[in-house]
Amino acid sequence: MSGRWPRWVHVVLYSVVGLATVAIAGFIWLFFLGGIAISDRTMLWRMMREEGVEPPSAALIAEQLRVPTGFRVSLWAQDLPSARLMAPTANGDLILSQPRGGLVVLLYGDRDGDGRSDGRQTLFSGLDRPNGVDLHAGWLYVAEATRVSRVPFDSAVRQVTGSLQPLVTGLTADGAHWRKTAKVGPDRLLYLGQGSTCNVCIEKDSRRATVMRFALDGSGGEIIGSGTRNPYGFDWAPWDGALYATENSRDLLGDDLPPDELNRIEAGGFYGWPHVHGRQLIDPEYGHGYESLIATARPPVHEFRAHNAPLGVRFLRHASRPAGYERAALVALHGSWNRSTPDGYKVVSLHFAADGSLEERDFLTGFRNETGLIGRPVDVVEADDGSIYVSDDYAGVIYRVTQ
Repeated sequence: MSGRWPRWVHVVLYSVVGLATVAIAGFIWLFFLGGIAISDRTMLWRMMREEGVEPPSAALIAEQLRVPTGFRVSLWAQDLPSARLMAPTANGDLILSQPRGGLVVLLYGDRDGDGRSDGRQTLFSGLDRPNGVDLHAGWLYVAEATRVSRVPFDSAVRQVTGSLQPLVTGLTADGAHWRKTAKVGPDRLLYLGQGSTCNVCIEKDSRRATVMRFALDGSGGEIIGSGTRNPYGFDWAPWDGALYATENSRDLLGDDLPPDELNRIEAGGFYGWPHVHGRQLIDPEYGHGYESLIATARPPVHEFRAHNAPLGVRFLRHASRPAGYERAALVALHGSWNRSTPDGYKVVSLHFAADGSLEERDFLTGFRNETGLIGRPVDVVEADDGSIYVSDDYAGVIYRVTQ
């Protein structure tokens, strides 16, 4: 280290390096050596390095994955590293983001009847970690780490025209939750979800950890929901148009706290983070001294198990669903990375009763058993023909659930 620096700088830097080393060593001991099964240590190591696994065979899918009676599941597309959010087209195809590769790809529908996507083409490459994709009125919307853009897209001929036209720019992408989700709502306005930079903190950028709303040309941006640590997935209930968003709650409060959340987002709503979590669980670091703000926090409409990491959410709209799915949404639980016993890794259905109560049921399960982990669900979409697609960034595949 340069002798030109004052001695106190050397001391501070060495102290920071030392503390970081101790913290990393403690993390490795806790999660990889501290009484965790060998298969789970391997799984966690691969997850932290963002390494995937080989796609499961048809035999393994038939043996291990389970869906409710009346549904069946199959592998629809593979070789899709970091497969994230999807948008079905009117032509039966599927648009997919692959953030780590900087890709937005078009996956062709199954027209030859073999149960698999017929092929693919790259719509865009070299993007800045694209995540959110949506289609509306002949436009493809793409949310990168620092901007939201759109481009004309013709689903019939499978082509975009020209280059991406920036709508919202200057977004920050530092810290932990850099992925952006953008969708056009039933009110024909553009919605943007942005996660926090941290586990718990007071954000310097007031737009982080919020849901925002814009005109379709990107003008008139406003925050409509704040205190949402990582509002990764959102969708609108078809029976009343209410907006619901998933939230991954904070870490490092133990295996079972705090619960992850589903929030009903309403203009001006504050949803608690970082001061309060779930239904009045006061944060030990940021709760005291914020009592008046905590009193205004809106509780979640549903609590998921802690660290299950709810991501994509999609309300089912197709008329052919079995009885009991008339007012239902599917939610992809990405699964935990920080529990002594890993948990989650499935798709659940949420059933909304007329009185406002919610019931959570398993929908697509079997991604993890005693031999290890074969997948981590990210997003769920429903196509016009009723097919349900589930993306998986751990195996780099997309599943199709049909009736």
